Amino acid sequence: MALTDNPQRLRRVIVNGRPFEVETVWLHQRQVIFKLRGIDSISDAERLVGADVCIPLEERPAPAEGEYYQTDLIGCEVVDGQGTRLGTVEAWQEYGGPSLLEIRTPDGREVLIPFAKSICKAIDLSAKRIVVDLPEGLLDLEA
Repeated sequence: MALTDNPQRLRRVIVNGRPFEVETVWLHQRQVIFKLRGIDSISDAERLVGADVCIPLEERPAPAEGEYYQTDLIGCEVVDGQGTRLGTVEAWQEYGGPSLLEIRTPDGREVLIPFAKSICKAIDLSAKRIVVDLPEGLLDLEA
């Protein structure tokens, strides 16, 4: 599944931890297909089928105002409006609705918080901090 709306802009990628230059890229039946420099045979390409393709951080376009890269939010401290520490973002979960922040609380529990503007009131990436206004009882739910 492509997590970019413009795979044609990619010039360098990382596949299985190895950097590659992209010679060409195209869509085929909703799949992104790459021709990578140095991968010149079907057998070479077959070894990479299904691998995650990442782009170097310095080549990511800046997100639009109010948008964030998931990786930038991992490790953020989550606090309520009074500054009480609720936990740290460890991962994301996707189920078709709003994304869910997977939070590890100070007592070790996992809590899922919808990543919605009505809940996530302020995000400060430089401080690695997310201020939330949680619906009553959300912290009591089991993840």
